[in-house]
Amino acid sequence: MIPFLFLRRELRRAWRDDRAAQIVEFAVSLPLLVLFVVGIFDFSSAFTLKQKLTNAARDAARTAAADPANDLTNTASIPASVSDAFQEVDNYLLANKVNDCGIVGTSVPAALTWTFTANGNGCPAGGITLIINRGYVLPANGTTTLPTVGCTPPSVRNQTAVVSTCVSIQYAYQWTFGRVAGLFGNNTLPATISAVAVAMNEN
Repeated sequence: MIPFLFLRRELRRAWRDDRAAQIVEFAVSLPLLVLFVVGIFDFSSAFTLKQKLTNAARDAARTAAADPANDLTNTASIPASVSDAFQEVDNYLLANKVNDCGIVGTSVPAALTWTFTANGNGCPAGGITLIINRGYVLPANGTTTLPTVGCTPPSVRNQTAVVSTCVSIQYAYQWTFGRVAGLFGNNTLPATISAVAVAMNEN
């Protein structure tokens, strides 16, 4: 009878003992904590990259729009305005420590649109795509639509068109958050971060 009472007392004491409760709580909350920390760093990096790409696209569009357009019909070489926009983007990326994926200034134009792609120098799968459209048109009546990632101009019917320059940058982004969030279920994050800018041609 005494061993039974002793065992019962020890079990009751062990049941009331909460010294290991903190370890259990920590083990349960650790995955969520890791998810939040990785998410904060990953989304802030993506946001910073988006800002850099937006600045590069805006500066390149302004630079090309300020250049003369009298050499755009020459398909034998890249026009000076397109080359200036390309160099503006490439120099901005390198100056801000963004991998340019080894992009080079060679492209065959299609309807006043030059497309440059690269996937080298250790870039994530997808690399970089730079589109420069020197014949981007906008309606002059003030109704504007946001430019697409491909710099495809909107339809301008029976309206006066304003010829502009559109610069689009699509940059592959490798999400760390996606791998961690995948442990908690399905996640869909964009494979690329894009930026588009339009500037009215001055010449």
